[in-house]
Amino acid sequence: PARRRLRGAEDLPCPESVPGGRRGYMGAVGSSRVMCDNVPGLVSRQRQLCRRHPEAMLSIGRGVAAWTAECQHQFRRHRWDCNALERGQRLLGRVLLRSSRESAFVHAISSAGVVFAITRACSQGELKSCSCDPKKKGSAKDSKGHFDWGGCSDNIDYGIKFARAFVDAKERKGKDARALMNLHNNRAGRKAVKRFLKQECKCHGVSGSCTLRTCWLAMADFRKTGDYLWKKYNGAIQVVMNQDGTGFTVANKKFKKPTKNDLVYFESSPDYCIRDRDVGSLGTAGRVCNQTSRGMDSCEVMCCGRGYDTSRVSRMTKCECKFHWCCAVRCQDCLEVVDIHTCKAPKSAGWTSRT
Repeated sequence: PARRRLRGAEDLPCPESVPGGRRGYMGAVGSSRVMCDNVPGLVSRQRQLCRRHPEAMLSIGRGVAAWTAECQHQFRRHRWDCNALERGQRLLGRVLLRSSRESAFVHAISSAGVVFAITRACSQGELKSCSCDPKKKGSAKDSKGHFDWGGCSDNIDYGIKFARAFVDAKERKGKDARALMNLHNNRAGRKAVKRFLKQECKCHGVSGSCTLRTCWLAMADFRKTGDYLWKKYNGAIQVVMNQDGTGFTVANKKFKKPTKNDLVYFESSPDYCIRDRDVGSLGTAGRVCNQTSRGMDSCEVMCCGRGYDTSRVSRMTKCECKFHWCCAVRCQDCLEVVDIHTCKAPKSAGWTSRT
């Protein structure tokens, strides 16, 4: 079937061109309208995109799962561990209301997650509005010689275009400092996915010789994007608005001006030591810490100087593993006794709130 480009609000398909004619069209529009109107938290422009591309919402859902898991992986050894929910408290939203480094990372990784998911869905034929990259056709040349474009190149440009329209819609309503910061970090996240687009090739010829090559472009594993944005988080640049309110300037003149690939933030981060609903902090009471580490996961740092409890637990592990020809690894089940260290709670363990 013919693929449709990403349309604007004024560019809906003619009802007669949809399978089932006008009646089928109206039914499809009605069902997508009901679904999209019941998705919480969407702004008007996002609901419009949802109604025009209802099948894309499933892909966006996968993107949310991917970026959430990646965020939790990157922050697993930190006081703030990207846990969005605890006993029904939606704390991630509180983090996003601030203009901290954590908020900058979340905006970047979430934007990247939507790019990754939509692009993957295009390549797998799950969306009506896109397919493989239509520009990767014919012959080309690289450092190894000539090759033919073939297979299915990931349509990263469409993924970026859709993510920009959908994710940035929340920010374009306001042109305040936080909106400009979020738009900058959203773009940095999208660019990070494209950064790791790689060329893959298959050789054709006698005995596997590369007299002929067919190549395509493929996204790298999302972990590469996460690792890259984690480095950008650690090197994030604190900024202030310029005098005319159209952009940023560095808060400390000793630091370089941020590029489009850098993450930027306005506010210093809280310490995340205690449960504080206003800043989206679960605190570190009960968190597992590493007694021998000197990093952020050390008991001294993780527990904010409150001390820690130690419990001895038994667990089953694989041991005495041996390789058997051919081709298996067989292990024994062994009982292992280990010490688990968890941070003590502060004297007041309830929620702290400034409101």
